[in-house]
Amino acid sequence: MHYLPFLSTLVTFAFAAAVFRRYLLKHGPHLLLWSIGLLWFGIGTLSEVILGLMFSGLVLKLWYLSGAMLTAAWLGQGTVHLLVRRRGLVWTLTGVLTVVSLLAAALVLLAPLTPAAASYNVTLAISSQYKDILTRGGLTIALTILLNIYGTLTLVGGAIYSAFIFWRKRVLLNRMIGNVLIAIGALAPAMAGSFVKLGLVDALYLSELIGVVLMYIGFIQATTVPAREAAPAATG
Repeated sequence: MHYLPFLSTLVTFAFAAAVFRRYLLKHGPHLLLWSIGLLWFGIGTLSEVILGLMFSGLVLKLWYLSGAMLTAAWLGQGTVHLLVRRRGLVWTLTGVLTVVSLLAAALVLLAPLTPAAASYNVTLAISSQYKDILTRGGLTIALTILLNIYGTLTLVGGAIYSAFIFWRKRVLLNRMIGNVLIAIGALAPAMAGSFVKLGLVDALYLSELIGVVLMYIGFIQATTVPAREAAPAATG
């Protein structure tokens, strides 16, 4: 199962590049924030690749910071920018998220490792070992929970809301389908946490790959102009 993070990393960075390229064309801040969220996702899966070959305390901390704390929150913040029209509120939330993210980074990067780091096993998934190696205080755990709840509610909730709006208006079917795929893809890694608790730690790697692939397909589906809409523009 250790080859799965490698595939996830390739897909994620390709996805991030596609979103950032669209940001350069459209200049929507939601696209920039989605790019940042996907970059965190890619850092997390790349860390899994490295930790499958060797141990590094810094890489372990980056894995936890990116995957467990920042990815969902920044992807969700991009959705907030897309859907919420009150610009003052949106940028205030972004500022708060930035401060919280910096605090989370400081807590994780400065956290000491336990003696269990010396017995790290590269053949085992990092998700089955990190709790014994990385010291996490109460504030770190609280921020982890808070950031994940915020990210999941905004990203998944926003995608479902958008899909419902397109369905109700019976327009832009491709965007409705795309948003449904994004919602399902965003939920996949979150659901893997339950499998990890049951001892099925490799399920995290598989869910990450499935999740990012579904979100990428959903993004392509939602941003592709149907041929019947593109034709008039081409002839005009």
